[in-house]
Amino acid sequence: MGVSIGLLIRQLVLRVKADVNPFDPFLTVLVGMAVVMSAAWFVQLGTRNGGWVDVFWTFGAGAACVTAALWPGPAESVARQYLVAGLAAVWSLRLGSYIAHRVAKDTHEDRRYAGLRSEWGGNFQRNMYLLCIVQAPAAALLSLSVFVASHGGVGSEFGLRDLLGAGMLALGILGEGVADEQMRRFRKTAQRGDIMDKGLWGWSRHPNYFFEWVTWLAYPIIAFDPTVAWSWASLAAPVMMFLLLRFGTGVPALEKTMLESRGDRFRAYQQRVSAFFPLPPRKASA
Repeated sequence: MGVSIGLLIRQLVLRVKADVNPFDPFLTVLVGMAVVMSAAWFVQLGTRNGGWVDVFWTFGAGAACVTAALWPGPAESVARQYLVAGLAAVWSLRLGSYIAHRVAKDTHEDRRYAGLRSEWGGNFQRNMYLLCIVQAPAAALLSLSVFVASHGGVGSEFGLRDLLGAGMLALGILGEGVADEQMRRFRKTAQRGDIMDKGLWGWSRHPNYFFEWVTWLAYPIIAFDPTVAWSWASLAAPVMMFLLLRFGTGVPALEKTMLESRGDRFRAYQQRVSAFFPLPPRKASA
């Protein structure tokens, strides 16, 4: 029934043809990101704004993925290595700059963290540190996918699948940017309690999260080959990001605060519009 876990681990460690161990950059990233996210906790403690955690994670994960892409060792294609490192850097700089600008400009804490602050009460800082530090292994899993794409890939020559992977990341960044801009324009004229249900937001309640997930499909497009056991690790990033965004700190946390502030308006929006994947809106029930 497919690739055995034992074979996958064996080929990940030995790389068969190479003398580079993919767990070396993984462990390096894990330790480095633990330091970065500890610093993020101290910053949010001093500023009382949990949004800075997202800034630290995005820039830190980007640096981690670039490190994994350029990790010394034999690679199928040097051009592919630099392409993958560039993709990770572009993702991090675009998203990190956007979040940093929003956090620095907004006078109120991000709704997700404000909701957690209220829910956790006196345990907020303890739980917040756990929330920060668990993001270190998450970044390490992302870097594992990036490493597989940069040091492996399908074929030794830079080719069509590399370009398709770059195109997928560009599509994700473009879609996320459009969704963010649509929301920014809506907020300029929105009245209290209004729901954004136009444009991309009329097809998905979280199109920014969906397109963020799309960017991570770039790496299995470049590297995945079902006949090569170690290439299955390229799926780690999109699988983890889907679970995190759809069922972890993304959709559930944000929708909980939206229900508290918008009530029945948001419930009606939930009935009409898909939570994550863009789909034609359903007719509202009576």
